[in-house]
Amino acid sequence: MTIDVDAYLARIGYDGSREPSSETLRALHIRHLLSVPFENLDIHWKRPIVVDVDRFLRKILDERRGGFCYELNGAFAALLRELGFDVTMLSARVMSADGNFGPEFDHMALLVNGEWIADVGFGESSLVPLNIDGTPEGGYRVIDGQYQVLRDGEWVAEYLFTMTPRELAEFGPMCDFQQTSPLSPFTKKRVITVAREDGRITLTADKLIETKNGVRQERAVEDWEKVLFETFSVTPVAASS
Repeated sequence: MTIDVDAYLARIGYDGSREPSSETLRALHIRHLLSVPFENLDIHWKRPIVVDVDRFLRKILDERRGGFCYELNGAFAALLRELGFDVTMLSARVMSADGNFGPEFDHMALLVNGEWIADVGFGESSLVPLNIDGTPEGGYRVIDGQYQVLRDGEWVAEYLFTMTPRELAEFGPMCDFQQTSPLSPFTKKRVITVAREDGRITLTADKLIETKNGVRQERAVEDWEKVLFETFSVTPVAASS
């Protein structure tokens, strides 16, 4: 694996310190979420997603695309390690609509420098890394192995994780499941979303959703490919043979 740090930092619009400090991690995390979208479009374009860091980097840097958790956190882990951070991949189990946690490797999160949970691959999540000591940040916190969000005055788990170190290859089977199984949420609907400093913008199969300063607006989408390009600078690609 080779990583062009300069190209990666340019991709996320970061030109600050490269010291492996908590301040640098915070700034990188914010810029990543503001620049690289969470998206599952390759699944619907029938382009296989393989747990390979070089492929993650080509997609994010060369194609100027996004991805889902294995891709985004996998690539971010590579960047952080190149900059001198200590990074451990963690397996997480996402809370489902029925109130149960999914299987191991359902999601990938990152433990950085032994004290921060970094996650640039969950979609709508904390803009900043969260300390494992439980300190809340912007309506999110990490406590008792749970990544939680404050919703209607109550802390609700988004996912459950363990501190067991994992290797990227261990996420392979679940990555395959997520992109092929009819039980996977990613095969049921297409989505691309990116954070903004004042909110978030999301494109689904039939509407564009924009949240700005807490105000949510939706509009129906007629020319989906046009909106995709104008909003996210992404052009649909042909399926792999």
